[in-house]
Amino acid sequence: MAKKPQLAVDTRPWRDPNAKPFVRIKNVTKKFGDVAAVADVSLDIYKSELFCLLGGSGSGKSTLLRMLAGFEEPTSGTIEIDGQDMTGVPPYQRPVNMMFQSYALFPHMSVEKNIAYGLKREGMPKDEIAARVEELLRLVKLEPYAQRRPHQLSGGQRQRVALARALAKRPKLLLLDEPLGALDKKLREETQFELVKIQETLGVTFIVVTHDQEEAMSLATRIGVMNQGEIAMIGEPADVYEFPNSRFVAGFIGSVNMFEGVVTEDEADHVRIRSAEAGCDIYVDHGVDCAPDQILWYAIRPEKITLTRERPEGDANIAKGIVEDIAYLGDMSVFQVKLDSGQYMRVTKANSERGDPNAIKWDEEVYAQWSGGAGSVLTV
Repeated sequence: MAKKPQLAVDTRPWRDPNAKPFVRIKNVTKKFGDVAAVADVSLDIYKSELFCLLGGSGSGKSTLLRMLAGFEEPTSGTIEIDGQDMTGVPPYQRPVNMMFQSYALFPHMSVEKNIAYGLKREGMPKDEIAARVEELLRLVKLEPYAQRRPHQLSGGQRQRVALARALAKRPKLLLLDEPLGALDKKLREETQFELVKIQETLGVTFIVVTHDQEEAMSLATRIGVMNQGEIAMIGEPADVYEFPNSRFVAGFIGSVNMFEGVVTEDEADHVRIRSAEAGCDIYVDHGVDCAPDQILWYAIRPEKITLTRERPEGDANIAKGIVEDIAYLGDMSVFQVKLDSGQYMRVTKANSERGDPNAIKWDEEVYAQWSGGAGSVLTV
C-alpha cells in the first residue's frame, strides 16, 4: 500500500495563533514636542524572521528602530524582546546590535581587527576571538581580505565587514538601518541575496529599515508598511503587493493604475463598477464588502493588463486608448496609454522575443484588457 505524501510543515510562525512573538511592540508612541513620530504602533515579530519596516522619509520607521535599540525611549507603550520588558534598559544591556547605513568602520584597523573590536572590549580570550573572527570571515566570504583596511575594499565588501562586526557578539536581534543604501543598483541586488543567505544560516532575527520597495520585497519574510508614524499594513511580500488594503499601500508598493468608480452590481460572487476614469465597466469576479452606489477605487498592476489592436470580446474590463509613449527597459517594455477618458494607464509587457516585428508602436490605437481577478477593490 502506497504511503500518503507528508504535508510540508508551515514554518511561518506568524500564521500560528499560538506562536510566541520574539519582539513585541505594544501601543508604542514617540513624541518630539507635539509631533508624534510614531503613533500607537503595535507589532509582533517572530524568532528568525527577516522583517522589513518599509516607508518614506518621515514615516517613523527609523524612530521605531532606534527605540528597539534603546537610543530613544517611547513616550508611551512597551517594547519586549525575548520576553523581557526593555523599559529603562540601556542599549549596551539589550540583546541587540545595530548596523548603521554608514557602516562606521574604524579606518585605521584591518578587517580582522574591526570584526574583533567588540569582542576585545568584552575581554574575551584571544583564542576564542580568533576562532569567532575566522568563522565570521568565512560566513561573509572575506577570508582573503582579513588584513586589508576599509579604504582598500569595495562598498559591498565594507558592508559585509560591518555585518560581520555586528554579528560578532551573537546578538539575539540585529537591527539594520538602510543597510544597502550606499551601494549601486547591481551590487545592491547581489548583496540582497547574500544578506538573506547569512540570515538563514545564522537564524538571527533581523529587522531591516528601508525606503526601497524592491529591497523590502527581496529580503523580507514580512513587511510592515509605515505611513505618518502608523503601520498601514503588515503582510508577506506577495500579500502586500497583490492584496493591498488601501490606496496608500497600493500606490507605495510598485507601480499601479488606480480608477475611481461606483458600484452598480453587488452580488455574492461578483461586483460591477462603473468607472468614468477607466472609460468602461469593471467586473470583479468575487464579492466585495461594499454597498450599491458606493464610491470606491480599483487598483490594477501594469503587468496584469494586455494590449491588443483588435477589440476583445466582452462588456467589461476593456479600456480604449492611444499609445503615447513606450520605454524599452531590456527585460520589459512600459507602455503609457492615454485612455479615451483622458486618464493614463501604464502597461508592462515582458520582452520574451528578440526584435518582435508585431510589437505595438507609438500612436497606435489599442485596447487594454484584464481579467476579473486581476485587480484589487479598495474602499479607503
